[in-house]
Amino acid sequence: MQEEIFTAELFVSRVLRIGVLCSGFVILVGILWFLISGDSGYPGDVYPTTLMEMFEGAVQGKPFAVMLIGLFLLILTPILRVGITVLVFVKAKDSLYIGITSLVFVILIISLLLGKVG
Repeated sequence: MQEEIFTAELFVSRVLRIGVLCSGFVILVGILWFLISGDSGYPGDVYPTTLMEMFEGAVQGKPFAVMLIGLFLLILTPILRVGITVLVFVKAKDSLYIGITSLVFVILIISLLLGKVG
C-alpha cells in the first residue's frame, strides 16, 4: 500500500512538473514572438477575452494570444492535479476522500467555466 501511495505521488508530481514546463514554454514562445515582431497582434487596449478568441489569435500568429494560452495552461495544471487525485482515491477505494476531492474538482471546474479572462 505504501508503495502505491509513493507511485501515485510521483505521478502527480510529474504531471505538475510537465504542466508548469509546458505552460512556461508556451509563455516564453509568446514573449519571444512579441519581442521579435514588436507587436502584440492586437490594436491598442484590445485583447482576447474568451478561450476561443485566444486560440484563434494564436492560430493567426498573435503573440499576446500565445502568452494567454500559456497562462491558461498554468491555471489548468493544479486543476488537473486535483482530477488525478480523485482517480488515485478511487483506486485506493477511499470513499471519504473521493467525495471531498470530487467536490473540490467540481468547484474548480465551475469557477473556471464561470470566470472571465478580461
